[in-house]
Amino acid sequence: MKKYISKSMEDTKSLGEKIGKLLKKGDIVLLYGDLGSGKTVFAKGIGKGLGIEGEVTSPTFTLVNEHHGREKFYHFDLYRIDDYAELYEIGYEEYFYNEAVCAVEWPERLGPLIPKERLEVLIEKGEEEDLRIITLNAFGKRYEELLKEMD
Repeated sequence: MKKYISKSMEDTKSLGEKIGKLLKKGDIVLLYGDLGSGKTVFAKGIGKGLGIEGEVTSPTFTLVNEHHGREKFYHFDLYRIDDYAELYEIGYEEYFYNEAVCAVEWPERLGPLIPKERLEVLIEKGEEEDLRIITLNAFGKRYEELLKEMD
């Protein structure tokens, strides 16, 4: 586990970019946090780290956006999902277990579909308006190694 303090949206995006530069095909990043905590900002940073030139936006109404950079990047927003079974309809396995990087906002909606191996990012609002406490948790050897590379 690693903790970071972000004092601005730019800090949050920069940390996402740092991680994005380390991500490889098949990696899954789960982004936890309250509404407005900075999950999408973090995902924008991941996209930048993956070399995506276009704007990474939250796929609020489509569930998933696909971007192309150094690696293919699937950005999920599950906020509007009521039941994880809805993910079977879109063939989530083809996204999650593919030759791409996946970032998932609102992963608590995955229920039992949460991948066993993953990187979890928890973004919590601090006492000041732009202050964020960002905690990274690794599940699986690949993600433990990724966190070591962050030093």
